[in-house]
Amino acid sequence: MTTPTEPHRPTTAFPGGTILGYPRIGRRRELKRAVESFWAGRTDAVDLEVAAGALRRDTLRRLVSLGLDPEDGSVPGSFSFYDQVLDVVALLGAVPTRFRDLIDGDDGSLDLDGYFTVARGRGEDAPLEMTKWFDTNYHYLVPEISETTPISFADHRIVREFAEAKEAGVTTRPVLVGPVTFLALSKAADDAGEGFHPLDRLDDVVAAYAELLRALAAVGVPWVQLDEPVLVSDTVDATAERVDAAITSAYRALATDLAARSDDDGLDAEAERPAILVATPFGGLATGTPADGGTRDGLALLAATDVDAIAIDLVKGSVPTGHGPHGTVPGLETKTLVAGVVDGHNVWRADLAARFDRLAALRPLGAGALTVGTSTSLLHVPHDVEDESWEGPAAERAGRSPELRRWLAFADQKVREVTTLARAVTDGPDSVRAELDAASAALAERATAPGVVVPTVRERLGALVEGDFARGAHAERVAAQRERLGLPPLPTTTIGSFPQTAEIRKARSAWAQGELDDEAYTAAMRAEIARVVALQEEIGLDVLVHGEPERNDMVQYFAELLDGFATTDLGWVQSYGSRCVRPPILWGDVTRPAPMTVGWTRYAASLTEKPVKGMLTGPVTILAWSFVRDDQPLADTANQVALALRDEVRDLEDAGTAVVQVDEPALRELLPLRRADQPEYLRWSVGAFRLATAGAEASTQVHTHLCYSEFGEVIGAIDGLDADVTSIEAARSRMEVVPELHAAGYARGVGPGVYDIHSPRVPSVDEVTELLRLAVGSIDPDVVWVNPDCGLKTRGYAEVEPSLRHLVAAAQAVRAGL
Repeated sequence: MTTPTEPHRPTTAFPGGTILGYPRIGRRRELKRAVESFWAGRTDAVDLEVAAGALRRDTLRRLVSLGLDPEDGSVPGSFSFYDQVLDVVALLGAVPTRFRDLIDGDDGSLDLDGYFTVARGRGEDAPLEMTKWFDTNYHYLVPEISETTPISFADHRIVREFAEAKEAGVTTRPVLVGPVTFLALSKAADDAGEGFHPLDRLDDVVAAYAELLRALAAVGVPWVQLDEPVLVSDTVDATAERVDAAITSAYRALATDLAARSDDDGLDAEAERPAILVATPFGGLATGTPADGGTRDGLALLAATDVDAIAIDLVKGSVPTGHGPHGTVPGLETKTLVAGVVDGHNVWRADLAARFDRLAALRPLGAGALTVGTSTSLLHVPHDVEDESWEGPAAERAGRSPELRRWLAFADQKVREVTTLARAVTDGPDSVRAELDAASAALAERATAPGVVVPTVRERLGALVEGDFARGAHAERVAAQRERLGLPPLPTTTIGSFPQTAEIRKARSAWAQGELDDEAYTAAMRAEIARVVALQEEIGLDVLVHGEPERNDMVQYFAELLDGFATTDLGWVQSYGSRCVRPPILWGDVTRPAPMTVGWTRYAASLTEKPVKGMLTGPVTILAWSFVRDDQPLADTANQVALALRDEVRDLEDAGTAVVQVDEPALRELLPLRRADQPEYLRWSVGAFRLATAGAEASTQVHTHLCYSEFGEVIGAIDGLDADVTSIEAARSRMEVVPELHAAGYARGVGPGVYDIHSPRVPSVDEVTELLRLAVGSIDPDVVWVNPDCGLKTRGYAEVEPSLRHLVAAAQAVRAGL
């Protein structure tokens, strides 16, 4: 009989090499196009299912061709139409009250229309809030849970997708967010009672997961992967003690009790559930330090359960230490340890010899078996280095070279790295000596390549003094800026970008490909700038923007104009839903050959008497939304970017620009997941912003923008940025950040967003007015600005124009009551 002291034995050994997930948007963004066609009504749900099924089968074939075994569960089943957390909401039928009418009356499931409605909203019903997934640039949808939220095993899609893959000849490993992480990342719904925490529903969620595991076992699933990155973070809204207790309780029910009950019923213990892999990406699992100062050993915690395998991140985490006899981890002897030595979060080629040595260092822990894996899902990197061109004029303009190509590994190359290391473990390093030597040679070439180190940049950094990071007194700046700008109370503005029309994208593409000359391109961009400026004046905004028609992306644009970067044509990575970005590759020391934004800003200012903001992306965000070099401290790289931006701010001032916005939406995103590491990060990240902006004159109003993050943890840092005005996401969360700002005594200018641009909804005047009144009810109206949550480039003018008119009308209504 299976008991807690006699662990479950998998019927299928865990594979020798695996990945924790794979990009799901398609090599040419096939999923994006299929989903957006469905949203637009050009195709129906059947068409979308067919397109998604074809994409999944293509992925299976690709991963098998790259060396993953089609029969042992090494191929992850990690597909999602929109978001992996929303998938669990659908799995459980755990939708907010405002969307309950979307639930099917028979089984509690959502159809595709309902699934996307929860993600995107409808009419007056706001979608689920969105925020960053741990320390990545991926956004997940935040579940809303209360005592009455329906929770059951409502959606069998994950079972159907396994059967689909099996029919195609591949036995996959279904992947989903673990029950504890799901609840720890959820928020209490509006109808929740006082003191309720989503983890109060753990037993209900675990019961639903248990039903799912039985259903997966019934169709022959050998392994299932449950992602529990909550174990590497101190930043969730739950104590470490509560999270650890929830992990122990959940996996006693899913790993121990499930197998034991099957024997009690006289059934085959192995048929009651698949073997369970618990994955813990994004940080070190070995030992953390919670707020109370105690020690926390997540590896020992999981080893003490009856899960069958544990995946650890050995890129951001260190090799753990054991505590049993001879340095072993008690309980690990019955489990497979999946060593995440291949970086799933960055694009640099691995030092395979060093990674092999790290694998060898794990043997004293006493794991029953050792498997090679990625540190995280490969969701966070592009598909394939070979998709890009690396020679020719276009590649040269993008900063791509054959040398850079040799230094990189995208998702497909990382799968090869995993399979190479797996062979090294099985057959010895000499069996893959050519691959090890090639990786070492590429690393040696990278270290000495021209541009990786630029002496003049290093000299400028070395000459910095404390005064380079500080502006004058805030009160003096406020007075100078009021006199210069003459703005009304509750001034209105936008965050920067306006909708990118098909015509603008076409002109920019034609210019990039040499089909449109510089004069014609400039004329097209100026025509759009003139239209945007005129529209803003007609709507009645107080501080205008030029709309950024020339910018393909708020980071890529600057990467194309700064030395030390390369950009890609097809290096797409999912940011949220159908939204994809192409992160630049920051490979060398950063310099600014020429001004980057001055001409466009100067032209816009010539068309109006109102202030026009100069728009820059801050150093931390440029780092966060790029693939950054890993051969020097992030702080040094951030300061290099900051110096280039400092020069740009000075050139904007010389051109007469009175307001300069330096966006840092990723400030919270890079915050380390362990509290012990956060002060040092905040020191250098705040310092980089101040280095970029501290050269501005007192009468120049410096703005910054932050979006889709939990701000409470970094309010002190936001104040430390010393920006004159900070705009922040607040509409989806209905001004949750406002009480935090009030409690912190925040006294600088602040624009809590009143219009959620990540939803196609047009908010009513009443809705925006209500949000704005919530803001001025807690914050001094003299410092409040009125703006959307974020830039408008992803929306269409049919949504943007009425939304901005409602924003201005709401500002006027609240202004009249002051």
